[in-house]
Amino acid sequence: MAKNQKLELTWVGKENRPRLEPRILLEDPEKSYHAKHRVSDDDIFDNRLIFGDNLLALKALEQEFAGKVKCVFIDPPYNTGSAFEHYDDGLEHSIWLGLMRDRLEIIRRLLSEEGSLWITIDDNEAHYLKVLCDEIFGRKNFVANVVWQKRYARDNNAAIGSAHDHVFVYEKTFDAFRKTRNRVELDYKTRAPYKNPNNDPKGPWQSISFTGAGFRANMMYPIIGPDGREHRPPEGRHWAALEPEYHRLRKEGRIWFGSDGKGVPRVIRYLSEVEGLVPSTWWPHEEVGHNDEAKKDAYNLHGKENAFDTPKPERLLGRIIHIATDPGDLVLDSFAGSGTTGAVAHKMGRRWIMVELGEHCHTHIIPRLTKVIDGEDKGGVTEVTGWQGGGGFRYFKLAPSLLEKDKWGREVISKSYNAEMLAEALCKIEGFTYAPSDSVYWQHGTSTERDFIYVTTQTLSPEQLDALSEEVGEGRTLLVLCAAFRGNPSAWPNLTVKKIPNHIRERCEWGHDDYSLNVENLPKAPPATKAIDKATPRSASQPGLFDLAGDDQ
Repeated sequence: MAKNQKLELTWVGKENRPRLEPRILLEDPEKSYHAKHRVSDDDIFDNRLIFGDNLLALKALEQEFAGKVKCVFIDPPYNTGSAFEHYDDGLEHSIWLGLMRDRLEIIRRLLSEEGSLWITIDDNEAHYLKVLCDEIFGRKNFVANVVWQKRYARDNNAAIGSAHDHVFVYEKTFDAFRKTRNRVELDYKTRAPYKNPNNDPKGPWQSISFTGAGFRANMMYPIIGPDGREHRPPEGRHWAALEPEYHRLRKEGRIWFGSDGKGVPRVIRYLSEVEGLVPSTWWPHEEVGHNDEAKKDAYNLHGKENAFDTPKPERLLGRIIHIATDPGDLVLDSFAGSGTTGAVAHKMGRRWIMVELGEHCHTHIIPRLTKVIDGEDKGGVTEVTGWQGGGGFRYFKLAPSLLEKDKWGREVISKSYNAEMLAEALCKIEGFTYAPSDSVYWQHGTSTERDFIYVTTQTLSPEQLDALSEEVGEGRTLLVLCAAFRGNPSAWPNLTVKKIPNHIRERCEWGHDDYSLNVENLPKAPPATKAIDKATPRSASQPGLFDLAGDDQ
């Protein structure tokens, strides 16, 4: 192998990349929900629940939220084979890797510089996913492979029973996660030595050694105990502080000589002073829950008949969100499932965005979040977070594709788009921020303080463009997207005039609504057909995929 040659994972169809349409999001106020009153000053109402294909939804979020998401948690389909009975193993594996790659690339762009990605996965694809993530995020940005004990009982029907899942952790920027992550709460074993035998008002404490290894002449002073006995460091050790620091600690009651005052000096450390534990890669079910715990919570929320098949325990999400974020940070889950990520993030005072295409978005997630907001969800992390309700969320669905085919097979603006939707959609496609002015009719969006966009379905005359150019004036520029125009565009140097839809027709895959990982929903291969003579011309009545009337100008 050549020196410094980069290793990459390869699979069938890796070179195929979707040309995603950046859809706009349409709010449905009837499905949005918020508390009837404020519970606290920290209530968060602008959370987002998005119904639709998660790859298109990620693309729809990219312009507004790129670089703003602190933590992404995803629990993608594990590709166990159960969803791929019509495909051979090689094809299912390739499809899964391609669909994951497309999502992970956008997720990386959405993460803030201090952000982190957490992915749960089992052994079926874990090691391929690791290499894929190394390729997208960079090997140096791999943080850890956390092992979560999802089962506590043995599976006697397996050759070797599966008791764990992997949780891969990646950071956006090298070494940023270590500097910003939070420690985990002390476990029972760590808390156990802390007692309060003397009813100290500062709470539980334990005594720790007041010596350090090695000889240091300035730390070998004598210490006189309460009983008058003189203490010196053991052979080969020194006191843990200089003498003035020792006297300060003793004055504050921080030096302990045992309950009878005859012991060697030790330092008192209060439990309240311990920041927490550095997270490790082993997460036993006693600390973060297991599958059965998650199912019981699901039964309580939805009833046994309607419970989600594979929920994650709230305690697992609670630990992830605690380590990766602080209150007010933004958490994203684009495989929302039953809505555990949003429910936990909400209770922990984080902002959240969830995406779900399945109907359980309506049958499971919305009812669950409604209970959380109303303070009626008593399970999961409710008690430990002190959650009492409040806040809200906004429900969005993906807009239909901007272009649709008319009866002649030509791509035209979809009839479902009104003027406002059209302007917002074209702003997103062109990379402008949609910000229509209340006073200037031609300012529909901006890219800089001096660069604007104007969208109209009119045919503009030279006189209208003259007037528009004069209003824009010197030092400012305007992109004009219109149905048609007359005149020479070079006559208006501060205007860039383009026809729609001709200007955008080859930008994206229009009308493609489903990039889902539910591979069983993919169409079967078409029946084999006879080869067509390459010299046979296409029928004049058969339009091409992007045939449109008119020329680009």
